[in-house]
Amino acid sequence: MSTNEGLENIQEQIVALLPRLRRFARNLVRNPHDADDVVQIAVERALLRQDQWRSDARLDSWLFKILRNAWIDEVRSRGRRSKIFMPEEHGEQVGEASMEREIDRWTAETALTRLPEDQRLAVSLVLIEGLSYKDAAEVLEVPIGTLTSRLARGREALQGMLRLPQGEGS
Repeated sequence: MSTNEGLENIQEQIVALLPRLRRFARNLVRNPHDADDVVQIAVERALLRQDQWRSDARLDSWLFKILRNAWIDEVRSRGRRSKIFMPEEHGEQVGEASMEREIDRWTAETALTRLPEDQRLAVSLVLIEGLSYKDAAEVLEVPIGTLTSRLARGREALQGMLRLPQGEGS
C-alpha cells in the first residue's frame, strides 16, 4: 500500500467516526454549537497530524483524545478572552422516534448531563462510545482504577436518577 492509499484510508476512517466524535463532543461540551466547532477543530488537527498516529493504536481513542484536548484549549482560550459560554440549546429533534422513545432518550440524556463531568465523560467513553477501560483512561489521562471508580459512581447515579433496578443499566 502506498503512503497516499494509507492516508486516504485514515481519512475515510475519520469520516466514519464523525457521528461518534459528535456524540462524545456533545457530552463533553454540553452545547451543540460548541460541540460541532470542537469536532471540526479536532478533525483538522488529526488530518494535519495524521503522521503522528501509530497504526497499532486505536484511531477512535486517538481522535477522542485530540477532541478532549481541543476543548481544553478552547476553554482556556475563552477564559483568557473573558468570553461567556452560550446558553445550552434545548429541544433538539433527531429523526422521527415515537413519543415514548423520545421521552426515554431525553430523560437519559438529561440524567447524563446531571452527572459530574468526570463521571459523565467516563460513562460516555465506555458505555456510549464502547472504548475499553484502558483506552478511555488514556483519553482522560487518568489511571484505570480512577476510571473504573468514576464509571461505577456514574452508573450508580444514573440508575438512581432513572430509577433502574440494579444491573439493568450495565
